Amino acid sequence: MENRNNITEFILLGLSQKKEIEIICFLLFLLCYVAILIGNLLVMISIASSQLMKQPMYFFLSYLSLADLCYTSTVTPKLITDLLAAKKTISYNGCMTQLFTMHFFGGIEVFILTGMAYDRYVAICKPLQYTLIMTRQKCVAMIAASCTGGFLHSFGQFLLAIFVPYCGPNEIDHYFCDVYPLLKLACTDAARIGLLVIANSGLMGLVTFVVLLISYAVILYSVRSYSVENRRRALSTCSSHITVVVLFFAPLFFIYIRPATTLPEDKVFALFYTIIAPMLNPLIYTLRNLEMKNAIKKLLCEASSYKKSV
Repeated sequence: MENRNNITEFILLGLSQKKEIEIICFLLFLLCYVAILIGNLLVMISIASSQLMKQPMYFFLSYLSLADLCYTSTVTPKLITDLLAAKKTISYNGCMTQLFTMHFFGGIEVFILTGMAYDRYVAICKPLQYTLIMTRQKCVAMIAASCTGGFLHSFGQFLLAIFVPYCGPNEIDHYFCDVYPLLKLACTDAARIGLLVIANSGLMGLVTFVVLLISYAVILYSVRSYSVENRRRALSTCSSHITVVVLFFAPLFFIYIRPATTLPEDKVFALFYTIIAPMLNPLIYTLRNLEMKNAIKKLLCEASSYKKSV
């Protein structure tokens, strides 16, 4: 405990040390964050204000948008402000809080994606039993289970980081606090702790991804006997979800399923699941979804009518 108290704050080295690049990144990520806020809020409000909320797929999508919004907000605002700061610092407590909340909402998102895959499996493979299986009570229980799973995952990461002694240096070669960059600063052998990180984050992501692959393999097997039109309609509901899963999981595997080391490429890959995926998810789920398009159009028309009346 005494060694750990030698560090009261960390210095984040950020994405680049060049001021010109930082200004460009500031403008880019500010626009991205505004797009994330508008896109995810629009999805949430459109679903909540329409009949879509009664459908399990959109029920999960609204919570996925909420998780995306919370997840990126644990990292992106700090990144944006740091790009203009002369010295990028974060307190020890702030660092641990950021680590916990980021993994908490990230874990929730992983489990919600799994719940959405299960929903598509039931809808396509057991259509006659869909309403009996995917009841509102079951959907709420799956969201609660996702929150519990996210908490257990993040609490495990938090414990691994908080009980490591930090006695200098205090420069984190990243733009946010994560376990591997912190373990690099530990003044003790972190090899065993690195294995626990792989078991917690890496294996959790891998097992979840394998479950998702199996569910879609079963779906593809089930629709082989459908007519071309029915097969196209069934698979179109899954294509958006598959795109989001690949976009979210691919960089996670690169970072967490390997020994406790940090690479320069980690920052670039981290941008995919902290900023790019939360920004693209609303577009991916709405561009090819007629019901979502109609719900958004209706919401915008109602907002326009209200503005005119006022």
